[in-house]
Amino acid sequence: MVDFTALPLPVVQAPMAGGPTTPELVAAVCNAGAFGMLAAGYRSVEQLADDLAATRQLSSAPFGVNLFARESTAPQLEAAARYRERLVPLAERLGVGVADVANSPGDDHYAAKLDLLVEERVPFVSFTFGLPSADEMARLHDANIAVGITVAGLEDARAALALDPDFLIVQGPEAGGHRGTLDQAAAPDPHSLNRLFAEVLPLARAHGARLIAAGGISTPERARDLLAVGADAVALGTLFLTTHESGTRPRHREALLAGERETVVTRAFSGRNARALRNRFVDEFDLVAPASYPLVHYLTKPIRDASTDNPEYLNLWAGVNYRDCRDESVADLLARFTDLV
Repeated sequence: MVDFTALPLPVVQAPMAGGPTTPELVAAVCNAGAFGMLAAGYRSVEQLADDLAATRQLSSAPFGVNLFARESTAPQLEAAARYRERLVPLAERLGVGVADVANSPGDDHYAAKLDLLVEERVPFVSFTFGLPSADEMARLHDANIAVGITVAGLEDARAALALDPDFLIVQGPEAGGHRGTLDQAAAPDPHSLNRLFAEVLPLARAHGARLIAAGGISTPERARDLLAVGADAVALGTLFLTTHESGTRPRHREALLAGERETVVTRAFSGRNARALRNRFVDEFDLVAPASYPLVHYLTKPIRDASTDNPEYLNLWAGVNYRDCRDESVADLLARFTDLV
């Protein structure tokens, strides 16, 4: 069983899909005494297998993998098609096409990735956007794999605990990137991480689940406060985006380090609520984007890929405290968190 409290640093590196989380990043986190997490989202099964092998070559320490669980809500094909039409003029200006929503990938190769992780006996697997089935939980536990489920509200926590996971990742609204809500169409819980954590803690303890606190944690003082009130570990995400080992796009990295933009929660890029730095794309499309992940993600992907040199059309994920980001190595970042316990 994974025991984060036994690590030199009770810190989990948040799995950030879409490029930032490289094997080099995960290995550097592990080698510095914290717990690294690969992001399986948007990776093919073959790419994920390569990531596992590369990470193991760089570090002998245990690490985990995050999976995007299957969505519980059906895709809104008509709404996504209307959104596609709004995107076409911008895509044409950028010289790219926009995919037909009917041809968009569905479940991120979920079943095959789960098979791979069971076969590889990865020590820790976490789920975001949904719940594993009881049979899937049993498969993971039979392979001696600890299971974590990301929750962003009290009712989601109750649903997750019914499956008897080993860990809950309790994510507050301060987090950068996607909110881990189980129902993408529901309004996210607006309560702070402090309040949500306090509500979930007694329920988790009653089920024997351990807790990882996540969302806007950017200083040792904040991490220490959460550990003092019952967190078994804290998850850091945005801070890692500007580390040397991350695969963050250069314009995203520059925007974080500049510290000039406000953060907003938007569906514009993926159809799911996510916190990003405000830019022109958010201003133009936020109010018309439907709650239809992953369709919206695949619709906007060509635009984002064609805008690597233009931060106005990139998904600049960032937590509320992103101004604490530094241009530094993972080792230097984690060195600031050495006195947590």
